[in-house]
Amino acid sequence: MTPGVAVDTWLAELSDQRRLSPHTVSNYRRDLQKLQVAMGETSLASVQVHHVRRYIAQFHGQGLGGRSLARTLSAWRGFFAWLGERGLVQANPCDGIRPPKSPRLLPKALSVDETARLLAPFEDDDPVQGARDLAMFELFYSSGLRLAELVSLDCDVLDSVAHEGEIRVLGKRSKLRLVPVGSKAREALATWSAVRDGLARPGEQALFVGQRGGRISPRLVEARLTRRAIQMGLPTHVHPHMLRHSFASHVLQSSGDLRAVQEMLGHASVASTQVYTHLDFQHLAKVYDSAHPRAKSK
Repeated sequence: MTPGVAVDTWLAELSDQRRLSPHTVSNYRRDLQKLQVAMGETSLASVQVHHVRRYIAQFHGQGLGGRSLARTLSAWRGFFAWLGERGLVQANPCDGIRPPKSPRLLPKALSVDETARLLAPFEDDDPVQGARDLAMFELFYSSGLRLAELVSLDCDVLDSVAHEGEIRVLGKRSKLRLVPVGSKAREALATWSAVRDGLARPGEQALFVGQRGGRISPRLVEARLTRRAIQMGLPTHVHPHMLRHSFASHVLQSSGDLRAVQEMLGHASVASTQVYTHLDFQHLAKVYDSAHPRAKSK
């Protein structure tokens, strides 16, 4: 089996059997393309630990950071494990290899005041698109959705929003979860649903649609959010995931309930959610620095 065929077969299994998202499969494909380039004429069965160490050192020297290299190693490790199960390699050359460490970057979140400014109503040049945008961004912040989760929503969620104040979201690895929808988001969704037919083409099931009447694209959502942030005078670049981060950090600051935030975000492990405790501490540190007499002297 050639390396190309092996990669295609493994990725197809990840997509069909493990139900990994297209985005994750695409990332894995890029990581395995790096492996094929680094291997050159070396066969998969001949790759040894010292080869992998050299490949990783080369990528690190080219400027690839620890997080990217960790993901690359994870993809390679899974691929070689799959090859080993089929008797195509004798051992996994990635076992025991760790990527170089890099500083952990905290997710950027808006303050409560900045979020309120972003979501404040204003006169849009196109009232229908303006209503859609406000509904999307209110729902992002209200429920901590991922971008892929938001654009995949269909109109059938409006009933559960209206009657139960919640929606079912299909998250990573096809995992369903219930998320609450706040009053401001419910109001914005009701306003959008009243004018949606003026933009959607007949028979379209998508909740949020673009100018051509079909399901809105993630790129357009990003562009509209950037546009709104500029219009509202926010001093930082705002992207969809920043609203998810803001949701998590604001709920955690108010409640202190890490497990609840984990459930609402759809994290498989609480370790993924714990990063927001660092954001919470940063908020406390700023209050301390501005209020404590000894801190002021710094």
